[in-house]
Amino acid sequence: MPPRYDDHFIGGRWTASDADRRLVVTDPSTETPLAAVPAGTARDADLAVRAAASAFPGWSVTPARERAALLRRVVEGLERNATRFAGIITAEVGAPSRMALRTHVGLAIGMAAHCVETAASYGFEERVGHSLVVREAAGVAACVTPWNVPLLLTVQKLLPALAAGCTVVHKPSELTPLHARLLAEVFAEADLPPGVVNMVVGTGDTVGTALVTHPLVDVVSLTGSTRAGRRVAALGADGVKRIHLELGGKNASLVLPDADLPAAVGATVDQILFNTGQTCLQWSRLLVPRDRQDEAVELAGRIMDGYVTGDPRDPATDLGPLVSAAAHARVTDYVARGASEGGARLVHGGTGRPAGLTTGYYVRPTVFADVDPLSVIGQEEIFGPVLCVIPYDDEDEAVRIVNGTRYGLHGAVWSGDDGRAERVARRFRTGLVDVNGGSFNPAAPFGGFKQSGIGRECGTAGLEAFLETKSMQLPQHGGGPGPVVGPRLRATAPATAPPAATTAAATAVPDEERNDG
Repeated sequence: MPPRYDDHFIGGRWTASDADRRLVVTDPSTETPLAAVPAGTARDADLAVRAAASAFPGWSVTPARERAALLRRVVEGLERNATRFAGIITAEVGAPSRMALRTHVGLAIGMAAHCVETAASYGFEERVGHSLVVREAAGVAACVTPWNVPLLLTVQKLLPALAAGCTVVHKPSELTPLHARLLAEVFAEADLPPGVVNMVVGTGDTVGTALVTHPLVDVVSLTGSTRAGRRVAALGADGVKRIHLELGGKNASLVLPDADLPAAVGATVDQILFNTGQTCLQWSRLLVPRDRQDEAVELAGRIMDGYVTGDPRDPATDLGPLVSAAAHARVTDYVARGASEGGARLVHGGTGRPAGLTTGYYVRPTVFADVDPLSVIGQEEIFGPVLCVIPYDDEDEAVRIVNGTRYGLHGAVWSGDDGRAERVARRFRTGLVDVNGGSFNPAAPFGGFKQSGIGRECGTAGLEAFLETKSMQLPQHGGGPGPVVGPRLRATAPATAPPAATTAAATAVPDEERNDG
């Protein structure tokens, strides 16, 4: 029998849930149950938020160096438990074991360490003239994280929030909550004060809504779909909460005519197949000069054929399953629609499971050629190992295609001339652009334009997402202007009154509309 859990991590201890039903966590490679967890309730969320709110006054004034020292223990805990985390991620996400350890867990540990060191060297105070500008913790943060690269994307939120002095309620995806239970244990072993970190499992409709609308939550940070982002923004607006959204992408890899085509296509295919195509950063559109499309398509198919799809626990496996039956149905439907749309040519893969795999949510790596940029598969985020090859005739057309979706998260430019590649990258309406294979930099801001999100994560920007800025105007003992008050304004106002029409127009506006701070 798979294990059954009946609790959430609240106030520094495992706390029984009042949920009357359980969520089954499924192994996507075998379609068998891994565990059952409580379907958290609004009451569970309320208890967690109140625990975080109670812990906030003490944690927020803890000196930054002391917070950093405690969080270094968290990094050490991640390192000690790296193999355990990798095994859980393989089981609940379906990530091949080598990838789970090296990338899912390895990058998470690196990100956590970088967050701690960024906070340790950050200037939380500065003098600006006669003002002292201080940056303080924004309050209680609700961090809602996805299932696809769960540990990395959780660390990317929780560590900066905690380093900033916020207290946290974490809601992991109900598809992948088991790594979050282990992470809560790591936080407990690091001896963070009770209530600083809390974790509640549940659905977005119940726990997510309760967190976003809770009056004691000050900041909401979500990584998820654009649809989920719209909902969170709407719910948070009523409380005028600070909302950070890292959402979807329909990212393009643009190969310019003077680029090394095999290198560019190889990098693009490797990237679209990472995590079985289940990341928001995937380059799912490959733009190539029209006269080189056939060459690019042939290269892409050959590279895909070299990937081994199968049991994610087998060290020889490169490509695991999709995360769930729903994900399998969605990607399969997109592939079927792409094959039936006029113009697009299915040149590799297609619907149906790979040969020899009758169980598990496996799909075939797929390539479409001659994709219309405005078609469904050219516009919508498929979130699977499906590459859409789009031919173009000149650079201006290519840039229009790159920018021609509602998204703007990630992109790539390939050229034989670094300067030219950078010039074209400047024309992308995206938050992150790789120039000739430039690698990911955890110190640089990460986030999207348009419907790919609001705000930035990573580096200093990721820390500042959880800070508020306060200006304290200090006394000037050597003289100078005093406070700006009503009588002083009246004394220095122009002697001539404004025209009557202007005065009437101003006083006709209701106070609440004119009070813009």
